[in-house]
Amino acid sequence: MSSPLIAVLLPCHNEGAAIRKVIDDFRRSLPDAEIYVYDNNSTDNTVAEAKVAGAIVRTELVQGKGNVIRRMFADVEADIYLMTDGDDTYDAGVAPAMIDRLNSEQLDMVVAERLENDNADSFRKGHRFGNWLITSTISYLFGKRFSDSLSGYRVLTRRFVKSFPGITSGFDVETELSVHALRLRLPVAEVQSHYRSRPHGSHSKLSTFGDGFRIMRTIIYLLKETRPLFFFSLIGVVLVAISMVLAFPLLETYLDTGLVPRFPTAILSTGIMIIAFLSFACGLILDSVSQGRWEMKRSVYLSTPRDMKGKYHQDPG
Repeated sequence: MSSPLIAVLLPCHNEGAAIRKVIDDFRRSLPDAEIYVYDNNSTDNTVAEAKVAGAIVRTELVQGKGNVIRRMFADVEADIYLMTDGDDTYDAGVAPAMIDRLNSEQLDMVVAERLENDNADSFRKGHRFGNWLITSTISYLFGKRFSDSLSGYRVLTRRFVKSFPGITSGFDVETELSVHALRLRLPVAEVQSHYRSRPHGSHSKLSTFGDGFRIMRTIIYLLKETRPLFFFSLIGVVLVAISMVLAFPLLETYLDTGLVPRFPTAILSTGIMIIAFLSFACGLILDSVSQGRWEMKRSVYLSTPRDMKGKYHQDPG
């Protein structure tokens, strides 16, 4: 094993119009790589085109990009993993530079930061705004390390892939990959790459609003799982503010007259304040649990060999 084994992973759903060109492009850029196409219930000629192009074709029946990537990460054995889409929107020519940077700087993930071509169709306005909003949210909540956290073009080490939990099922998997790296404070970088329009006959499966809300929901879920004290403290602060707004007029009336004329409102304000303190308490308790889970994930990451040589050295069988 004098040179690292590189696996190109292409999750596909109805990409028959582009998949052969994508495979040919990556074979020219990475002639020694093994190229895997995982078909996700395509109804066109994706499988036939991938086989003609010489890729290793496998099938994942559970629908969703996240499900496909989780299966690929579990099944494929390699030293370096290159994950990208099968729609011919990413530039295969930057793959060697991404891999070189991964190796030279001992990184765990290199993300292709997408640069728009002159063709306005490559990045629709809704997608551009959504990408900015989601990337900014991730930067604020988990750390600013990425300019394009939703890019589907990434190079990953073996230990990143084999320690990645993979809980999402759809297009929010890129968000999970980014948050996983940020939470474990892994060494990452970005390499700029041109992003082009889909070829004629190829159609996007991404829903601007539907998948955008799905990704934001995933961010909220990951925030609750990784930073519960912050998450439940935000809820507690909101509840305290509502309780004080309800209680302030009652307090003014009580100070003036010594009476509490709106007793149900007083009970509601008190109940909301109690729930607020319970939210703070939940955050404190779950933060300790989250810290233990973070330490376990870090241990799994550190115990995973960076390459196949380390795997065989530890497990001769």
